[in-house]
Amino acid sequence: MAIIVCPTCNARNRVSPITRGVPRCSRCKSTLPWVVDADADTFAAETTASVPVVVDFWAAWCGPCRMISPVLEDLAKSHAGNVKVVKVDVDANPGLASKFGAQSIPLLVVIRDGREADRVVGALPRAALEQRLRPVLAA
Repeated sequence: MAIIVCPTCNARNRVSPITRGVPRCSRCKSTLPWVVDADADTFAAETTASVPVVVDFWAAWCGPCRMISPVLEDLAKSHAGNVKVVKVDVDANPGLASKFGAQSIPLLVVIRDGREADRVVGALPRAALEQRLRPVLAA
């Protein structure tokens, strides 16, 4: 279960993995920016959603990973209700990293309807990343 702070009213919301719909603030009913952490136990539940899921394979020691993290958070805010960002620490979850072939990080894997729809290796600038993800976000 994730705690997501509403950008509209600052309420703290508990959000469980949900397969249909999107999370809304319990206080003001605004759509929440959907950014959660996942591990081997929660990965399947967190990546099953009715919106595209951008899985961020990252590590704390990785400079480019730290650079792209705020970009992904802003993307989740600006496209609230249309995308979910799931963060996976490759050091804590080597099995997931291996399963997805995360040999270089940051690695962004876009999952749509349970299947991989796109893959971005490396930290792209904000504009380039938004351009790359635009077709998935518009679907």
